[in-house]
Amino acid sequence: MHGRVKIKTTAQQEEEKRKEREKKLKIYVAARDACFSKRNEGIWDDEALQLTQQLLSSNPDFATLWNYRREILMHLETVKDKDEVQKIYEAELSFTESCLKVNPKSYGSWHHRGWVSARLPRPDWARELTLCDRCLSLDDRNFHCWDYRRMVVKMSGVPVDQELAFTDRLIGSNFSNYSSWHYRSTLLPLLHPESPEPPSPCREPPQSSPPPSPQTHSHRVCEEQLLKEYELVQNAFFTDPNDQSAWFYYRWLLGRAEREEMISCVYVNRDEERVAVAFSRPVNAQSVGLFLVLDGQPQRVEWRSVHPRFKQSPVWICNLPPGTISDITNERNLTVHWTEKHTHRDCALYTGRTESWCRDSATDQELFRSELSVEKTSVLQSELQSVKQLQELEPLNKWCLLTIILLMRALDPLGYEQEMLAHFRTLKEVDSMRSAYYSDLCSKFMIENTILKMEYAEVRVFSISDKNLTTLCHLDQLLLVTHINLSSNHLQRLPPQFAMLQCLEVLEADNNAIENLEGVYHLPKLEEVLLKNNKISTLADLQTLASCPKLKRLDLRGNPVTQTANVESELAELLPSVTDLLL
Repeated sequence: MHGRVKIKTTAQQEEEKRKEREKKLKIYVAARDACFSKRNEGIWDDEALQLTQQLLSSNPDFATLWNYRREILMHLETVKDKDEVQKIYEAELSFTESCLKVNPKSYGSWHHRGWVSARLPRPDWARELTLCDRCLSLDDRNFHCWDYRRMVVKMSGVPVDQELAFTDRLIGSNFSNYSSWHYRSTLLPLLHPESPEPPSPCREPPQSSPPPSPQTHSHRVCEEQLLKEYELVQNAFFTDPNDQSAWFYYRWLLGRAEREEMISCVYVNRDEERVAVAFSRPVNAQSVGLFLVLDGQPQRVEWRSVHPRFKQSPVWICNLPPGTISDITNERNLTVHWTEKHTHRDCALYTGRTESWCRDSATDQELFRSELSVEKTSVLQSELQSVKQLQELEPLNKWCLLTIILLMRALDPLGYEQEMLAHFRTLKEVDSMRSAYYSDLCSKFMIENTILKMEYAEVRVFSISDKNLTTLCHLDQLLLVTHINLSSNHLQRLPPQFAMLQCLEVLEADNNAIENLEGVYHLPKLEEVLLKNNKISTLADLQTLASCPKLKRLDLRGNPVTQTANVESELAELLPSVTDLLL
């Protein structure tokens, strides 16, 4: 023990640290209070600038002080000449740089730097890009720096190809770089856009064609560049199969562009004198300029969504004045105009017909898969084989399995259906924590396949029983369906979107776990509802059925609600139109 330097005990050290912290805190609080006092008195002088600098140097995340500092700088702009303002703001850039060394992810520091750069009389954008390069070399996922870089690029007009080369460098040095892959996905459609398609016959020519931007571009990439990107990303996930970033980018490459904004279907019914309009995306028909013209005459109608919960909906309906189209001996021609998007759709109601429609099928809209060229099909087939080879080496890699499914969807969703289902079963075993997500995704794909099969068969019956469905989607595509069979699945509810099935006459949903019928709402043609062996427990759960005026047959056998006292008389009062009640 001899010869050792005597050190202070832990208790002594802690006490000294406490006193030091208290001393610093008093200085900090005094400076803060002085700043607040000056701001309240409207003082914007050099001393206030020094005080805020002193405080922000130690705590760059004090938003109020940054605000006060900007007020001071804006005041100095009014009393200094242009050269002095330039020097003040250059010093401010140096100050924010020192703050970023304290906290490279300081919201306040990055925001303030952007504010200063935008106000500089003579900004040096090359310096700002160099700063971004330096910060991203230290932390390539610093999203504050990425946001700032995008602002600098926009303000300085850096060429898109130069920024794409920048992402090449970052990805080349580190494949596991979400930010670089994402930035790349915003640049490619600008540098390599897909050739524009000829205008739709239902679309009126726009007044002008603004230049593309990341906010307004269609996000489609030309096929030649797309094929090159497949090779780049394949190198990434073969290098590290467990890294997520490249797999996410690959999924983006396999995705489809946003759908064209259009009227996808118009349906008209004589008996109910009702018109239903389906859009390619949810809209508010009361605010987008939707007009109905009948035989050349504009009609005053009130558009309403299919369910009171929806202010935005892909399907809207209206009723024509009584007697407008009820005469079956007359042919009527309707046009629905969507003025906001300069588009319209015509629909003819012929003599002797009680209903008519005009629509684009899911196949026409390339809703679930895009038409592939011979070259792209060949490349995707090759990609599928490569990912399958990787999966043989990494049999428990969930990213491999999910990507195989997505490639199969892109190539031939119906032809690969059984193989896809087998891969989903494996996915749930490999990644059990996300089994519910995979069940919902599998349900989505099976519904898409069933819609395609229904359209190929040219029928209005949608049958998807015993497919382990856990959710319902694409219900706007079922506007014309008259008979739906959802029996023997794992559904727990019929959501509000179910009300889009405006032509539905028969609903079969036996042997599920349905507790909620919220979406069976104001379906004007619904006659039969079969709900045997579900989990409907109260009469309140059946309340929405009262809004369906033609309902005649209701099967509730095997539901807890059948054990309710006086259930038959209660149902007779709730649903007076039902003549065939099975309990």
